[in-house]
Amino acid sequence: MKKTLFSFLLFLGFIAVAQAQEISQNAIGIRVGDNDGFGTEVNYQRGLGDNNRLELGLGWRSANNFNAIRLTGIYQWVWRLDGNFNWYAGVGAAGGSFDFDDGFRGDEDINEFFLNAAGTIGIEYNFDIPLLLSLDFRPEIGILNDIDDSLEFDIALSIRYQF
Repeated sequence: MKKTLFSFLLFLGFIAVAQAQEISQNAIGIRVGDNDGFGTEVNYQRGLGDNNRLELGLGWRSANNFNAIRLTGIYQWVWRLDGNFNWYAGVGAAGGSFDFDDGFRGDEDINEFFLNAAGTIGIEYNFDIPLLLSLDFRPEIGILNDIDDSLEFDIALSIRYQF
């Protein structure tokens, strides 16, 4: 009896692992959130296998006293939830530079390069048309030359065209 139950559970495990994820080879779009002024980023995803991909993002901001640019790269694992729903998690990094003039120190500008460790966890819906909609949570922590080395959180909505 124990061998039969073990064999059945092992068989179910193999079926669950062997199920293809149907993630797109390429997807491009925008990610709209708010993380230290990088509210919107152009985003690209490249499928690396059946259940993993690389996500690259370019965010920028230009305001009265703050200019910045940031590149983000995250390796993600994707798992099927139900139907067209998937969930994903990943790790990566973000780097860039910013120029800040606070107006209180005279003419002194703050110019810094920064490097952050980043993670992500999210849920996505893959429409029957080439459209991917996702909601994710991205924590980041400053590693190099970040004025604020604290842990920061970003929640964003993304819409991407798949090809």
